[in-house]
Formats: sequence, C-alpha cells, structure tokens
Amino acid sequence: MTCADLVVAGLDQLLTCGGPAPKTGPAMREVGLLEKAWIAGCQGKVIFVGSEKEFKEKVNPAENARIIDGRGLVGLPGLVDAHTHLPFAGNREREFSLRLQGYTYQQLAAMGLGIQTTVRATREVSREELKDLCRKRLRAMLLNGATTVEAKSGYGLNYEDEIKQLEVVRELAGEQPVSLVPTFMGAHEIPPEYRTERKAYIELLINRVMPEVRQRRLAEFFDIFCEPTVFNLEETRQLAEAALKLGFKLKIHADEFIPIGGTELAVELGARSVEHLINITPEGIEKLSRSRTAAVLLPGVSFFLMMDKKAPARELLDRGAIVALASDFNPGSSHLLSMLFVLQLGVFTLRMTVEEAVNACTINAAYALDRQDRCGSLETGKDFDLILCDLPSYLSLAYELGRNPVKTVIKAGRVVVQDGHPVS
Repeated sequence: MTCADLVVAGLDQLLTCGGPAPKTGPAMREVGLLEKAWIAGCQGKVIFVGSEKEFKEKVNPAENARIIDGRGLVGLPGLVDAHTHLPFAGNREREFSLRLQGYTYQQLAAMGLGIQTTVRATREVSREELKDLCRKRLRAMLLNGATTVEAKSGYGLNYEDEIKQLEVVRELAGEQPVSLVPTFMGAHEIPPEYRTERKAYIELLINRVMPEVRQRRLAEFFDIFCEPTVFNLEETRQLAEAALKLGFKLKIHADEFIPIGGTELAVELGARSVEHLINITPEGIEKLSRSRTAAVLLPGVSFFLMMDKKAPARELLDRGAIVALASDFNPGSSHLLSMLFVLQLGVFTLRMTVEEAVNACTINAAYALDRQDRCGSLETGKDFDLILCDLPSYLSLAYELGRNPVKTVIKAGRVVVQDGHPVS
C-alpha cells in the first residue's frame, strides 16, 4: 500500500481537470467531476484520487498523517494566473478617475500617464519596499485560490530597475507559498529618456539586459507589447527572435487595441501564448486555432476599462483554440487580484460555460506557462495543489457572487490557508 502524509476525505465534489493537456474543443467541458471523493498526497505530490473504497484498498495513512474532513466542500486544482504584472509600485487612481470622465487609455498615455506613471514609481521605490508590496498582493491572490502565478517585469524600462523587479520575484519565490513564474518584459513600453531613440532602447534590451537576465536565469519567458503605439510588428519580430536565440520562451501581448499581426507572428514563431486578443482578426483566429499557441484571455481588462468589446472567447473555443484565462493584474487596466473573479468574468462577459472557465483557469493556464506536467490538474504524480471551497456545487463558483468561498488552500501538500486565513 502507498503511504500518505495528507488526506482529504469525503469531498462532496472534486474537480480533477485531468486528462490530456491542453484541453480544447469538447474536452473543455470535461472537469473530471468526482463525488464523495478522497484525495491523498505524500511529500507534496498527489498519490491517490478516487473513492473511499479504493482509498482503503490502496493507501495507508502515515501515523502522523493529517486528515481533513471534506464533507460539505468542493475541491478543485489550485488556480493558475498565467498573466500578471506583479512587481510594481504606486497606483493609478487619478488616471482611473479621468477615465470615468471619458478619457481613453490611449489619451491618458499621450498625457504622460499610463505605464509611465508606474515606471516612475517603480524606479523610485526600494527593493525591500517593492518586495513588501508584492508579498501582500501574493497573500491576497493565495486567499482567492491562486497557487501558481506568472510575474512580469516591465515597469523599470532600464537595466537597473528591470533587474530589481526580477530579483524581487526570485526572492519571493522562496519566501512564500505561491509558485512564481518570472517573465522579462522590458519591451513593455519605450521609456521617456529613449522617446527619440527607439532603436537605441531596443539595442539596450537585446545587447545588455536580455543576456544578463538570461545568464542569471532571472526569467523563463520573454514578453513584448505589440501595438502600433508601443512596439510595431517589425520591432516585435526583432525582439522576439533575439529572445528565442537566448533561450527564452516567448509570449506576446497582441491585438489588445489595434491588430497589426501580433497573433500571426506569435504563431509563426511558436510562442507559448499570445495574450489579450480583444481585437483579434478572423485571420488571427484561424491561425491560432490550428496552432499549439495558447490564447490567454484577460476579461478583467475589458471590465476595468469599461470596454464594450471583449475577446471572442466563444469563437476561439468553438474553433478549437487553446484558451486560458488570467487576471492581467496591473495598476492601470486590470487592478484585479482574484482568479475566482476572473473565472466569473469568463462566464458572464465571455459566454464561457462554468466548466470551460474552470479548465481555462487551471490546466490550460498551466499549459500557457509550460507547467501542465506539474500543476493545473489533480492527478497522480503532480503537485498537490488543491483548494477547498464552501459551496453546494462547483457551479456555484460562478453562480454565487460577492463572497470568497475558499476555505482551505493546500500548496505542494502543505496547508497554507485554513478557515480563510493564511497559515504561518
């Protein structure tokens, strides 16, 4: 018999989200629902998922094993947030107020607000202050069920402060429970000091910052904001090809406001994901649906910016694209820390079923980070990342609004949230 050091017994419902990853097409509506389920782990890995009868036949709890009563609870994999801009300082409340008065995102950027506001604040803050800000945000994300989070730089836009952001992410990875996946995004914007010297900034990234980040293994992914007012298609290609040569995995922000071919380029270059896609073209949808590049949709952006237009999730899903959901947590266009709310926005604003939204926040989000073999589903051999929710049914993840139902969070086989509070 297999020995277990942690057991969750008798869950009313357990969503495993298991099976081949990523999920596409009809598989997106399969969440691996088990009732009256037991799940057990040892040394941080899942060793058993099944019925009480099977458990008693196959698993022998260790003498000091922890047993959690799952009655009345719904369990599902720890949520995966595949797109955040975690390490930043300052806020954009003034910009938010102006937007309520009718100013657009682009108009605010032209006024020197937008990303540049956050760049100034992030450059001014100390490493420890930035780290403390991130630690508090990760605590909130964890309490809302996120156990794996991608974290992009991109608010330093120079050598020193891009490195500072990524070093903070690396340090936090070993100091708190949430798994962090670092992304270098020095190509988030052209900094003010290079406004008239775009080529010089791109050369700085390619020749100095990117090699340093890669040599020190500070980031696994490289991301670029491909928009006509930020990095055009030619610049995006130049940066992306340089990143691939250095060994980065590739992500591209594309088709958020104006489509210029970013999705098509991402597919051509074999990017792991292409993100936003509010204004993706029919050609982009066609190429994406026939690729292994994930579409990471960010419904919080359309919601936060009060945009009528949304990413065409329904069409992407129906065409067989790989669809994931993420928060795009950032200070300007999606100040959103809850992946549970992202799941709900996927249902209410993108017309996804609850099952599709669950898979998009778990196994497909893990795929978008190349973590599908470690997390995103509850299967033997994977990380024991589990959230337990006080809900009558998994459908209430979207049906019941306005409260956080997460009662317990287990990360790598350790209880890190209990009764809705962090465990020190």
